[in-house]
Amino acid sequence: MQDEPEVAVLRYGHRPGRDDRMTTHVGLTARALGADRVIFPDNAGQSLETVEDITGRFGGPFTVELTDGLNGVIRNWEGKIVHLTMYGERVQDVEADVREAHAEEPLLVVVGGEKVPFEVYDEADWNVGVTNQPHSEVAGLAVFLDRLFDGRELDREWEDAENRVVPMATGKKVVPADEE
Repeated sequence: MQDEPEVAVLRYGHRPGRDDRMTTHVGLTARALGADRVIFPDNAGQSLETVEDITGRFGGPFTVELTDGLNGVIRNWEGKIVHLTMYGERVQDVEADVREAHAEEPLLVVVGGEKVPFEVYDEADWNVGVTNQPHSEVAGLAVFLDRLFDGRELDREWEDAENRVVPMATGKKVVPADEE
């Protein structure tokens, strides 16, 4: 989020055809819940296009990148690394330490797609589990980011939006961003 050290989300692995929707939702969740950018594997171009389109229509700042060097991103990260895995330490047990570290330096959040190699577990400063039960990596990312930002991301201001959603008890309403 603005005025804080960067939070980047790295989608580790993408199986075209099988993971398209999930990879896109990792990016959309990262954007909506406070991350500054998402890094996708280079074979996730459709997910990049979708997240860039949403950012253009509903605002940012938020950037989307492709890389062919997932391990290089991790190895060269200058900051702390959180790997989200159901096998990790409980989020409620480490969130204060992660939040404290993030106050001082950038944070890379690794979200696996296919089987994540042991090196990722080894490189991470924290391997973090949300419930330690099998569930969606998108759900884990959402809970983690909400815990990291302590709910502040829910009141974020969006810049350069074409559209905005008008909150309503029932129905759906999207209006031009410059309309009151």
